Amino acid sequence: MVEHQTSQLDAVFHALGDPTRRQMLRQLTGGEQTVGQLAEPYDISLAAASKHIKALEVAGLIHRDVRGRTHICRLAPGPLATAHQWLSFYERFWTDRLDILERLLREEDTARKSKTQNTTKIAKTGDDQ
Repeated sequence: MVEHQTSQLDAVFHALGDPTRRQMLRQLTGGEQTVGQLAEPYDISLAAASKHIKALEVAGLIHRDVRGRTHICRLAPGPLATAHQWLSFYERFWTDRLDILERLLREEDTARKSKTQNTTKIAKTGDDQ
């Protein structure tokens, strides 16, 4: 089970690693499209578009239905949830680290202000004598 999830996650990140495939996914958020429609915005052949679509299919990010000679693609967002869960762990990790950094910087800033105020107070007291 874990090996299958790892394999699918690898395929999802591989598919998302290409800007053309990411844009194709975005196009599909508007509804079903043919392979030709998906390829149209790019200066690529239908064969190249099919290779991109195949990578998206392997990742489970799209489904392709064949209707006669027409290949219709539609978004299958489920695997994106798995990738999001994986990324969420690291988002929490970095958020925690940044919160710690912010706290330390605030403490340092408070200590610096306190030291400056004490130095100013001592200087004023010395001037009074």
